[in-house]
Amino acid sequence: MIEKENVVEILKEVIYFPKGDNIISLKMVDNLHVKDKNIRFDLIFERKDDPKNDIVVEAARKALADVFGDDVNVDIEIAEQETALSKVKHIIAVVSGKGGVGKSTVAANLAVALSRANQRVGLIDADIYGPSVPMMFGTENERPGCVEHNGKSVILPIEKYGIKLLSIGYFVDANRPLIWRGPMATSALNQLMNDAYWGELDFLVVDMPPGTGDIQLTLAQSFKVSGAVIVTTPQKVAFADVRRAVMMFNDEALQIPMYGLIENMAYFVPSDRPEKKYYIFGKETGQQFADELHLPLLGQIPIEERIAECGDNGTPLALDATSPVTKAFDAVAMTIIGKCGQ
Repeated sequence: MIEKENVVEILKEVIYFPKGDNIISLKMVDNLHVKDKNIRFDLIFERKDDPKNDIVVEAARKALADVFGDDVNVDIEIAEQETALSKVKHIIAVVSGKGGVGKSTVAANLAVALSRANQRVGLIDADIYGPSVPMMFGTENERPGCVEHNGKSVILPIEKYGIKLLSIGYFVDANRPLIWRGPMATSALNQLMNDAYWGELDFLVVDMPPGTGDIQLTLAQSFKVSGAVIVTTPQKVAFADVRRAVMMFNDEALQIPMYGLIENMAYFVPSDRPEKKYYIFGKETGQQFADELHLPLLGQIPIEERIAECGDNGTPLALDATSPVTKAFDAVAMTIIGKCGQ
């Protein structure tokens, strides 16, 4: 007769090599049931869809069959470890090749547009060296709370306009520069992602720092990112940086899908004549960029006089349903929702 204790001892011989220990010590085995020659248990992994999980499952089956015989019935269910992001359906990275293209403005207004489309949304300000989300949402003087979840103290994000917000800017003096080495910055990103109570979200928008550095690598290698959007302006001088950023996210080691390109500051719209479009930086440049990169052009975001004022006042312009900027972001949001299969 097979005893539960014997099964546990055998499974201690099955090593999960990414963490260098056996599946029992790592608490990867759950809901173990033994009856006659039937053994059933869950194997818990960080990512349920990782094809390397099958190697561990087969090793566990073989270890049990070697001891109890080939006629033992082993039923193993792959489960996903509950983390702060377990109930987040999609992580969307907003990236840029260079600074000054309005990436944070795009990230903030995209989050608002997704929320307007009845999605549950969070926004992480991962631009560690230049956090701007607290100002753009008018929450500079607020501080995240703390809550107990699964026996662990976790950060409770600030909520504004129905969006859950976290930024390094909530934890540091806004008047002092952040002089951090790369490991400190990536540690901060991991804390914002993993040590917060995000709950159930349809989208977690991540405002990335510009360029192709440590933060981008950490996000790509440590988290399950559904896709990225890249922000550019119409000037051709920005294209070389855009190309480098796209090449990074298309690298085999990262393989984050690029959903497409957003052309910010595509044209100017006067507040008194919203039907007019003035292409002050050049026309159709964004489409040319997208075509050369073999990406769809997700949207063209116009310049409106109020967009900077609204960002400085903590009221993203996408909250105003009558604005041409809002209509552009609404269209981008619906495209992203469609790409994520919702």
